[in-house]
Amino acid sequence: MPNSPRMLEGYRVLDFSQFVAGPTCTRLLAEMGAEVIKVELAPHGDRVRADGLKSQAPELKDSNYSTYYVQHNHSKLSFAIDLKQPRAKELVMAMLPSIDVVVENFAPHVIDRLGFSYEAIRKVNPKIIMCSISMAGQTGPLSYKAGYDFIGQAYAGVTDGIGQVDGPPAMTTMAIGDVSTGVASAMAIGFALLHRERTGEGQYLDASLLDTYFHMHEKSVPVVSLRGDKFRPTRSGSLHPDGGPTGAFHYRDGQYVFLTVPPHQWPQLVRAMGMPELASDPRFRSARGRRDNKEQLRDVIEKWLSGFATRDDALAALDKERVPCAPVLSVNDSIKHPHLNERKTVRWVNDPILGRIAIPGMPVKFSAWPDRVDLHASRLGQDNERVLRELLKMDHNQISKLYEEGILVRDPTLPA
Repeated sequence: MPNSPRMLEGYRVLDFSQFVAGPTCTRLLAEMGAEVIKVELAPHGDRVRADGLKSQAPELKDSNYSTYYVQHNHSKLSFAIDLKQPRAKELVMAMLPSIDVVVENFAPHVIDRLGFSYEAIRKVNPKIIMCSISMAGQTGPLSYKAGYDFIGQAYAGVTDGIGQVDGPPAMTTMAIGDVSTGVASAMAIGFALLHRERTGEGQYLDASLLDTYFHMHEKSVPVVSLRGDKFRPTRSGSLHPDGGPTGAFHYRDGQYVFLTVPPHQWPQLVRAMGMPELASDPRFRSARGRRDNKEQLRDVIEKWLSGFATRDDALAALDKERVPCAPVLSVNDSIKHPHLNERKTVRWVNDPILGRIAIPGMPVKFSAWPDRVDLHASRLGQDNERVLRELLKMDHNQISKLYEEGILVRDPTLPA
């Protein structure tokens, strides 16, 4: 239904967020049709504008428009303003009666000091929904701490489980917690909007990276709660601690195959390998045995894998018996994969400044509304005039005065 209204069309979001978690939340809302007004703080806007790749065109050398910004902030309007000035705060407060949702991810209470606490904005708009995203939440002993993705991961007991058996904790190289918290926040906002449709009530949402990361523990939390320090999850390198066999197995020449073989699928792996003797081998015939002897089982599997002419041949043998498996791909490999391109998981965007670039697509496909293909990201302050005209009915002279007073800022490469 390409011509039908988008799912959140008609809702308006005021977005004070920057970096990744908050912008992920508001990007998803924008994808679903909400009008998202991104409030960017003078003089440079969202700090991610300084990261990623930028245009090499000489006329754009002073622009901070980047790939990082485009990925996380396309489909939003950029409203760049100096909130240190009282007049700027008055303008934002005057917009609130026209706003449905406010999102922010400053350190706790910074938004309060700016004058836009939930208590303050609900006086202007009682039905407003506000979502605050932070490292550890707005309440509790850690709420005073500023922090980023990896800090929440460390507090949640996740980092301790990553790394080699005898080595120090390792780190992931992706903002898993940021993105996941953004997704959870967008979900919560959708639920809060549904609640408001039914009751007329707005509400305040408190999301944190730490809560999101802790929510990811799929097994250990209740076990630790019952057994205490008798059970302590340990690092296990490239093999899952439960055995399986589950983990990354070396094929050869720096190539790996990932296997996930729960107990009920062990017979399928035995058949795929053509090694029926493994089923009766006392080291491997039970799930506990495969766990306790996982390094020996890895040696057997890797020797078997290395006998194939290509890694794809090994994967074909595993697929024939429906053994859950995958090649371990680099981002360079994934971005070229036909499956990811056909599903628009890799989304190609023809950006007027950066050229043809790829960004991640929507993680869920909707039958009633297709993925957008006409994506656009704004340069800093590119939509100042539109926002002020539509929400506050300001005219050209009034807006020009705001520029003269330094209340509004914009990308210097934008046409006058």
